[in-house]
Amino acid sequence: MKPALLALLCLLPSVTLAEQVGEVGVDWVGNDIEIDAIADPKVQGVTCHIAYFDRGILDRLSKGNWFEDPSNASISCRQTGPIVIGDIDRDKDGEDVFRTSRSIILKSLRVKRIYDESNQTLIYLAHAAELTEGSAKVSMSTVPLYGTEVTWSEN
Repeated sequence: MKPALLALLCLLPSVTLAEQVGEVGVDWVGNDIEIDAIADPKVQGVTCHIAYFDRGILDRLSKGNWFEDPSNASISCRQTGPIVIGDIDRDKDGEDVFRTSRSIILKSLRVKRIYDESNQTLIYLAHAAELTEGSAKVSMSTVPLYGTEVTWSEN
């Protein structure tokens, strides 16, 4: 690997990987809806499931636009065990939990976590991020912390 590329990869924020848990074929040209499980790397006991459209090869051949998938995604997050919160970003911008490319270089699908302290809730937002223009396609899920035993770890 070239040193410049390696240096660039080291600068990127670390994000967790998704585990594919489902795939639904939606038409005869090979388009699918993929469902991934994403464990929050800094909040033990929270898992998000994200569904997104994956274009098949026949669709890519017939419509062109070889290197891009749609920005649409749906997210649902739940408590899946005792919640232990690590060193999370608590400002209003939150932080990326997951990111995957949706085009060859310009578009990505991201999951961001935002902590709503006054309502004791973790907010997970799935959105597209594009280099040239933003996208209004978003999906949101929340995990309430009120009434749940929560441990804050000192990482």
